Amino acid sequence: MQRILGLVLTIAALAQVALGSQTHEYNFTTGWVRKNPDGMHEKQMIGFNGVWPPPDIHLNKGDRLILRLTNGFENLTTSLHFHGLSHNITQGNLNQMDGPEMVTQCPIMPGDTFVYNFTVPEQAGTFWYHSHSGAQYTDGMRGALIIHDDEEPFEYDEEMVIQVTDLYHKPYYQALDEFLTRYNPTGAEPVPENILFNNTVNASISFEPSKVYLLRFLNVGTFVSQYIFMEDHEFTIVEVDGVYVQPNTTDVLYLGTGQRTSVLVRAKSGSEKNYALMQTIDQTMLDVIPPNLQLNRTNQVVYNRSAPAADEYFLDTYDAATNDFYLSPLSGKPLFPEPDYRIKLDVVMDNLGDGVNYAFFNNVSYVHPKIPTLLTAMTAPKELVKNPMIYGDNVNAFVLEYGEIVEIVLNNYDDGRHPFHLHGHNFQIVQKSPSFLEDTEDGPAEPVPYNESAPLMDFPESPMLRDTVILEGNGHLVLRFVADNPGMWIFHCHVDWHLEQGLAAVFIEAPDVLREVEQLSENFKQVCYNANIPTVGNAAGNKDNWLDLTGLPKQPKPLPNGFTLKGYVAFAVSSMVAVWGLYTIVQYGLHETTQDDELIYNTLKNLLKESEQNSG
Repeated sequence: MQRILGLVLTIAALAQVALGSQTHEYNFTTGWVRKNPDGMHEKQMIGFNGVWPPPDIHLNKGDRLILRLTNGFENLTTSLHFHGLSHNITQGNLNQMDGPEMVTQCPIMPGDTFVYNFTVPEQAGTFWYHSHSGAQYTDGMRGALIIHDDEEPFEYDEEMVIQVTDLYHKPYYQALDEFLTRYNPTGAEPVPENILFNNTVNASISFEPSKVYLLRFLNVGTFVSQYIFMEDHEFTIVEVDGVYVQPNTTDVLYLGTGQRTSVLVRAKSGSEKNYALMQTIDQTMLDVIPPNLQLNRTNQVVYNRSAPAADEYFLDTYDAATNDFYLSPLSGKPLFPEPDYRIKLDVVMDNLGDGVNYAFFNNVSYVHPKIPTLLTAMTAPKELVKNPMIYGDNVNAFVLEYGEIVEIVLNNYDDGRHPFHLHGHNFQIVQKSPSFLEDTEDGPAEPVPYNESAPLMDFPESPMLRDTVILEGNGHLVLRFVADNPGMWIFHCHVDWHLEQGLAAVFIEAPDVLREVEQLSENFKQVCYNANIPTVGNAAGNKDNWLDLTGLPKQPKPLPNGFTLKGYVAFAVSSMVAVWGLYTIVQYGLHETTQDDELIYNTLKNLLKESEQNSG
């Protein structure tokens, strides 16, 4: 195996030279930049070299990227992930370039620098880069990464990159602290204050008559999915998540966080008027809709700057939004054979003993180990490298053999939508159920897990390939991929709040093969040293006894028997009632006015009634 991979790496390197690739170098230092993206609230955004937003990066297929990331924060760690890039070792890349803290690298400490250095010999299309430290990219540490291809299978006159995102006025770490607390027992996600279009609101793009435009849409947000549609124009989908697809025409796009869709749009033949380009929040993802939240934003497709601006434009229904299950890759890649290894992951959101609402795969909420999982794989004794125990029981570790067909079955026991992203691979969408949120004649809505003996839809002959897919509320997904890219690959929800709740697993893919070709750079080791993180050991940092996991970070203990979410809600409301009562007593003592007992009674009664409805 080592000789074969060595030969492949040599051929890949020679091919890169033959293609005349270029090297693109960037030196970025993180830092806070005061901005007002929506014109409503000035806040600190995360930029590079004193500038926000970060630049889009444009490469050509086969190019090399060298990006030196220096941590300019005073008290935060950081990192970068190149979303959608496989970093395939058979193409001369390294797993240590993938970016997520404590999976493939140590966190970059303040003042330190990590060098991301890799080529992109096979992939092309629409990608992006973002911090993979906490929910950090929420505050703007993100940018588009476009890989151009001289052999694109479609023609156009001009291309545009369009990032859509949600915006939070609070710093990400404050929103996260308020989210992961016992005082938010239902796990209600932070609601954004706005949505942005290329990092602003009410933006515009310019069309010239009769031209064909390639619009690259990216949802680089933290939480909400968005619908995208254009007044009196059609979209022809030609690329999804860096995969060319059979052209598919639609009126409306649906993008979950992390997803990308490129479309061709033919401009009108005349320039008499301008048109609306709408973006709309998927409000079904919100537990509450604040009265000041604008769910729709009207951007302009400008043909004539002398003509009036387009009015906002609405659709009667979003049912026409393209379902990616029915797309097909242009390559025609057939359905992978029956899997060698099936991984069933049940998605649950629930409270643990500290009162916080967590997210789980199979009752395990991801807690990062004491040393990066990659280091455990690289330094373990040969006879233990495939033993999942050494990687810790709180990372949802699954060990994969090289070349096997892997099937992931996701069953959603939550009524929310979850965009799941796999690092290192594109997967086939073999099954994708609708949501099951409506009550039926047989009773209230309930989750519908995947039934292998009675699938809901026929398996596609050539399933859609992508790296981020939506799991519907109470529904299920079946995904397949080939384990031909040795590495530590995290699989997680790309609602970043849910990732912070623990909704993640790590695929330990062919670790025996990986350690034959991966070499840790001196820069990698230095960053770990500066972070005071050992570079040898199991998930608990133990290198003397690899099966001793003493001190391993763990999820909190379960709730005590009989103490449920409803109990927490009742406790919270009771506390509010008690505080209210003390307040009225003080008010009564300090003022000579007559207390309105009926008003207080009705208010408390409504509070208790509302708490019972929410907890029931």
